[in-house]
Parts: sequence; C-alpha cells; structure tokens
Amino acid sequence: MPTFILFRNGNELGKVVGADIAQVEKLVAANLTVAYPDTAGWTAEQLKAAGNKEFSAGNHPVAVKYFTDAISKDPKNHVLYSNRSASYASMRNYTKALIDADETVKISPNWAKGYSRKGAALHGLGEYKEAVEAYKAGLAIEPTNALLTKGLEEAESRLEDSEGADGLGKLFGGDVFAKIAGNPKLSSFLAQPDYVTKIAEIQKNPKNINVYMQDPRIMNTMMALMGLDATAMGQDDFEASRPAEKEVEEVKSAPKPATKAKEPEPMEVEDEETREKKEKRAASDKAKDAGNALYKKRAFTDALAKYNEAFELDETNVTVLTNKAAVLFEMAKYEECIKVCDDAVEKGRELRVDFKLIAKAFARMGNAYSKLNDHKNAIKFYEKSLSEHRTPDVLTKLRETEKLQKQLEKEAYRNPELADAAREIGNELFKKHDYVEAVKHYTEAIKRNDADPRNFSNRAACYIKLMALPEADKDCDEAIKLDAGFVKAYIRKASILLAKRDYSKTMEMCNEAKEKDVEGKHTTEIEQVMLKAYQGLNEVQSGANREETLKRAMNDPEVQKIMGDPVMQSILQQMQEDPAAARDHMKNPQIAAKIRTLINAGIISTR
Repeated sequence: MPTFILFRNGNELGKVVGADIAQVEKLVAANLTVAYPDTAGWTAEQLKAAGNKEFSAGNHPVAVKYFTDAISKDPKNHVLYSNRSASYASMRNYTKALIDADETVKISPNWAKGYSRKGAALHGLGEYKEAVEAYKAGLAIEPTNALLTKGLEEAESRLEDSEGADGLGKLFGGDVFAKIAGNPKLSSFLAQPDYVTKIAEIQKNPKNINVYMQDPRIMNTMMALMGLDATAMGQDDFEASRPAEKEVEEVKSAPKPATKAKEPEPMEVEDEETREKKEKRAASDKAKDAGNALYKKRAFTDALAKYNEAFELDETNVTVLTNKAAVLFEMAKYEECIKVCDDAVEKGRELRVDFKLIAKAFARMGNAYSKLNDHKNAIKFYEKSLSEHRTPDVLTKLRETEKLQKQLEKEAYRNPELADAAREIGNELFKKHDYVEAVKHYTEAIKRNDADPRNFSNRAACYIKLMALPEADKDCDEAIKLDAGFVKAYIRKASILLAKRDYSKTMEMCNEAKEKDVEGKHTTEIEQVMLKAYQGLNEVQSGANREETLKRAMNDPEVQKIMGDPVMQSILQQMQEDPAAARDHMKNPQIAAKIRTLINAGIISTR
C-alpha cells in the first residue's frame, strides 16, 4: 500500500497511508501555514525553480502549490503545466495529471515531453490504448526520445497483457454448454453447480478465465474446446493458475469547464505616448532591416553599426539584440556574443517577450560556447533553449554536443595498461567468489579500454553468477561485436540461455560456439553446457513431474498468449494429427520460435 510522508528539512511532519489524495492535500495544507512563503512578489521563473526543488526532494504537494502559483502569473507557459502534471502523477492523482498534460499539449503541440506526460497519466489510469497513442504522437515529433520510447514499450506491454487472455476466454462463447454435454469426458462436470457457475461467468466476461484457470476442470474444458486431446498431449488432471489482473480504479474524466462567451474587446484610443512608442519601433525596425540586409551580404561591421542604432532607437526591441549576437558570432567574437544574448534574455524576461525569442538567445549562447570548446556550458544553454521552445535544429546540436562531450571524456580516461591491471584484480576477486567487487573492477577496465572483448566477457561471467542475466547477455553481445570469433562470449550466452531454461536455444548457441572454436580449445566446456541442456529438456518432458511442469507452463503469460492464438491452436491440432507437419511449420521463423517456447515449457514433447 502506498504511503505519503511529508518532510521539511529532513524532519517528518506527518504521513498518509493509502492513495487518499484528499487526506494528502489536507496534511500539506495543515503544514503550509509556516513553511510556504509569501510568493506575491515572486516571478513565475522563481516559483518554477522552487517547485522543481521541492519535486526533486519528493515534496510533490508543495511542488504543486509552487507550480500553481507560477501558472497564475504565466498561464501560457507549457513547462509549468508539464511540471505540475509530473507532480500530480507522482502523487498518483492521474486524473489531474492528465488535465495538465492535455493543457501542455494544447499550448505547445510540438513539444514532445507534453505527450510523455499525457502517456504517463493515461498509463496510470489504465487507459493503455490511449497511452500508446500519446507516446506515438510524441515520438512522431522526437523519434529518438528515450523516455517516450520506454513509455511506449511499457504501455504496449500492459495493453498486450490486458488483451492476452481474450483468446482463451472466447473459447467459452456460444453454445458451450451443448459442446460440454456432448463430450463424454466433460459431461459429468455439468452435475456440479460450481462448475456451471464458473462457465457462465467466463461467458459473461472472457477475462474471467484468469480467475478460474486454477480449476483443472476448467483447464480440461479449455483444451477440449480447442480440439486438443488432453490425454495425448499429457495434460490430464493438471492445474494452471495465474495471478489476478491488478485492479485499476476506474476514474472518470473530469468534465470540461463550460466555455465562456468571448467578451467584446474594449476600444482603445491612441494617446500621444502610444503614438511615440509606435514611431520609435518603426524607426528601430527600419534600422534593423538595414542591418539584416548587410548581414546577408556578410558586411558584418556595417550590420553591427545598424543594429546598435536600432537598439538605441527602441530598447524594447529585443530582436535587435539576438540579431546583433548573430553578427558577433560570425565575427568570431564569441564572448561578446554570449554577453549580448544574456542581455537579450534579461530584457526579454522583463518585457515578457515571446518564449521563442528567449529560446533563440539561449541557442546562440550554446553555439558560442561550442565554438569556445566549452561543451558543458553549450549543453546547458541548448537545454535552456529547448525548455523554452523545442526545435529540431537545437535538439540535433544538443545531441551532437553531448555525444562529443562524452567522447572527449571517454578518450581522456582511456588507458589500456590501467584497464589490464583492473581486469587482473577482477579476476582475483572472481576466483574468491566476490562477484560484486569483481564487477566494479571489470567495469573500470571497460571504462579504461572498451576495445578489449575480455573485459566485457569477464564481467558477463560475474553477472551470470549474480543472476543478472540481461546485463550478462548485453556484455556478451558487446564482446562478440568487438571480436566475432571470441568463443568465450558464445559459451557464456549459452549459459545465460540455460539459466533461463531455454534448452533449445542453449543447444543452438553451443553449436554456434563449436563452429567458432576452430582450434578445439573449448570443446570440453561447450559439451558440458550441452549436456546440462539435454538433461534439463529431458527433465521438463519426463512423465514424473508432468503435472507440475504443465501447471507452471500455463502460468507463464507468454505460453498463455501462444495457446490463446487461434492460428497456433490450429497448428498444434494439425501437428497432433500429422506429426510430419511440424517440419513444414518450423520453416516459418515466427512459428518456430513459438513452438520452441512450448517445447521448453513442456507443453509439446519431442519424444
């Protein structure tokens, strides 16, 4: 059960057990009278910074208060709604998180993070299909966004899980009672009231199959309805169970506020001061346009003079400053360019100019720092620019600069001799079975020299011992990428597959390792892994524990999905009637992969 704990300066002020948002807000309100300052004189930027700080500290309700006050001062700032949406999502108040995410997308439809917020809120509400659509919309804007990619994968996975049982449950539709009555092996069940009730519940909602899967009568009925002979398949009298789907509280969408009729705009009478401002701006724009023409001709000195003249005529014309910075950049006066851009941002904030202009100034600062080889500051100001307005050009520059910075740091740290020394220390620790410490030294060896496959392979061996199989598999792939003939990496990949009980793929990987081991140095080690794979496969398919194996197999979501696929049901029935048909089906890589999964799970016997 989730618990909300409110802290101030490291001291606990109170807590709420459970997801009661009203109680959370009440606790926060009771403790804000002293802790929350008077923000009447604060700018939206100051409030946003304070909200970010509280969010990072885990004080999400306090962060919401800061972001709400910031929005009241700057209601068109999409970043504020995005941050408040993140805070609400952290409080599990996904309904309010979705409202703010929708507002973020409405204000800035080309900002990918807004769709990330929307996807997260929909995911939290259990609306997985809509979440998938939101993440895809964000990736259409920014295809390389890792956060959107991860969110999409998780949402699609949950969507598949929620739909996976339908194929099995729908077997119980139509005249199922007539089919059961006509089956000699099932007809006796109809005399049992609880059995009849369960079948009726599954008819009403196919997903109820998950609830009653543990009942062997239901399992035998399902196999019979698929046209499979449970006895021939070795599936008599077994149980299958699956945890109930996590209940998601249904939250109705908040009603949209009624749209007020637009009031007629008041008439304005132009006074002397207004007329003077317009005249100044017109004169400033004229000088600026002259500067732009000179800039295009690369007459930078003359263009600079015109921009200075334009700003003297109207110091509220911030665009002049950003154009002036562009001239200074072309003249390689990068420090001056940075200073002018900083002035443009300060003046722009004061005058509340379009955020796109602020973004342009930050981007120019990033470009100037990049020319000065100050990549850290370049990254900082590119990120500032993107937080104001996201453009593909600045995003590309940010990614390139980040990549360059990492490469430079990596090259500065590279030292093959120190890498070898770190690997040797790791080897000694491995022999002492201190795998955690060994991983640290192998990681150091990789940082010092990532071109040596031994470093990745040795770390993979530690990960296997620690049962961190995905990390081990990744390291083996890196080793093979560096040296396609590195036999040890193939053997370790086989060991990973063995640990996953994927015996068919284990044997395939061992055969591949044999092909790479042209000198036969690793023959004994390869054969040992193959022997274990054969033993595991025989154990899975042995009659002694057949019932337990089938029960565990049908508890596997992947097996359930395969068995619920009408195409696979047809193929399995065909293979049962004509075993020779298996060879034809194994020619299809996708069907072959599913059949191997069923073999490894013990559903299909190879004997």
